[in-house]
Amino acid sequence: MVILGRQGSGKGTQSLRLAAQYGCVHLSTGDVLRAAVEEGTELGRQAAGIMNAGGLVGDDVMIPLVAERVAKPDIMSGGVLLDGFPRTADQANGLEAMLADLGQELTIAINLDVPVEEVTERMMARGREDDTEEAIARRLSLYEEQTAPLLDWFAERGLLATVDGLGEEDQVFSRLTEAIDGRMA
Repeated sequence: MVILGRQGSGKGTQSLRLAAQYGCVHLSTGDVLRAAVEEGTELGRQAAGIMNAGGLVGDDVMIPLVAERVAKPDIMSGGVLLDGFPRTADQANGLEAMLADLGQELTIAINLDVPVEEVTERMMARGREDDTEEAIARRLSLYEEQTAPLLDWFAERGLLATVDGLGEEDQVFSRLTEAIDGRMA
């Protein structure tokens, strides 16, 4: 499964609940990236420079990181909920290819839809060092540019479900499970 949505839409919170509900691994690329930065690997150093400038990490860094993780036994046996990957149609092609190599395929791509004004407010409130107004605006702008074709990519394959991300956490979770259960039925 893939969960999409603007930064600050609640993907992380909902993903943890969904992973527990469906017994799969929640793979947040944000966590993967932060771990690589902390470890000081070559890919981690590249990622840090890009993220500090308010950019999104490129395919040359993300695809190898994700491919390595998706092939591990816990994901192969229980499945995965990808949070923050893919971000582009090229990454989606990479994901489709890596899953095919593993004899797996995507079940659903959920677009957790929350308006720009709301996610901006949420990100400013969490007070992270890299959450300046300029960096947030840049990340959201890049997200919009890159994600429109990605939503089309999933829709063309009959995998896209858009879920309203506004409201109480339990309400949103209920909408998400309804969309997933409907796809798995």
